[in-house]
Amino acid sequence: MANFSGGYATRAETDSPGLVCKLNKSLYGLKHATWQRYYKLTEVLCSRGYVYSLNDYSLFYKKTEYSTIYIVVYVDDVIVTGTDLSEIVQLKHFLHDQFKIKDLGRLHYFLGLEVLYTADGVIISQRKFALDMLKEFDCISYSSLSTPFDPNEKLRAKEGRPLSDSTYYRKLVGKLNFLTNTRLDIAFNVKYLSQFMQDPREPHLKAAFHLLRYLKSDPTLGIFLSNDSDCSLKGYCDSDWAVCPDSRRSVTGYIVLLENIPICWKSKKQETVSLSSTEPEYRSLRKVVGELTWLCRYFDELTVSYPKPVSVFCDSQSALHIAKNPVFHERTKHIEVECHFVRDKLHEGLISLHQLLPVLN
Repeated sequence: MANFSGGYATRAETDSPGLVCKLNKSLYGLKHATWQRYYKLTEVLCSRGYVYSLNDYSLFYKKTEYSTIYIVVYVDDVIVTGTDLSEIVQLKHFLHDQFKIKDLGRLHYFLGLEVLYTADGVIISQRKFALDMLKEFDCISYSSLSTPFDPNEKLRAKEGRPLSDSTYYRKLVGKLNFLTNTRLDIAFNVKYLSQFMQDPREPHLKAAFHLLRYLKSDPTLGIFLSNDSDCSLKGYCDSDWAVCPDSRRSVTGYIVLLENIPICWKSKKQETVSLSSTEPEYRSLRKVVGELTWLCRYFDELTVSYPKPVSVFCDSQSALHIAKNPVFHERTKHIEVECHFVRDKLHEGLISLHQLLPVLN
């Protein structure tokens, strides 16, 4: 792990030799600072034989017959990992010659993410961030709750007294949104609260504090990443039809598992109103297939082997029939584009569709 710092100066375009431009403003204050930093770093890494991923421009890698090195970049913070320790050491020296970097050693804390190493993998959590948030919003003394939301409570946009300080609510929900990087159990609830950012009211803030008290029950919860070589992918999707009481839009939800490890998940309100319960189910199916398509391209680029076809599970028989049936009816032609996308991936052999049956207790 490394941290970059420094600035740039350019030679003045004048007839007098030896003159340079004075840097009156630091690089961090420039409008295009991030782009300039990335451009310079890309130029330096490519000169050493690294290439950037076409599916994720924050990833650089170099593959040889004997080793593989990966570099992940976020602004001026960099993670370096790979199978060749000597190449990693040489790369650090090379980057230090090109920039002024600080070697922070083995990865333990990165952008609020804590990494704990075990014998069979790593655990990634945001324990410190969660505890700091509980202290910041004075929830340490509150009792903990076992559910993220009250299941009997339905929030509406214009119900309740407006908050005197709306920035307080926005700050809280923004921090909760960052916490969803490792807490998929609150992804739906945080997206639900995000709908009221423009005009937050007292019931919305009460629901947000209910979520904080749920986090207090176990702020150390995170994701376990196994070092098992199995790279099988599975996708699950679902939707909630016309759940929003204000707009009657449906909510899409999906999760992608690498073996049994969650690596991608999302919960989001759909852009349009669905006229039947089949439409939101199919739109959620299209979302997870799109995510899997990107992941498969990513794996192919990095020459990571994974079994095909990728299994996709959906609990709607109607959505599965539409994906497999080439005939469109009057009630489904307005979602024809999404149908063609899923069917193309099905015919390519990238995915296989399965019905997800409910589990009875």
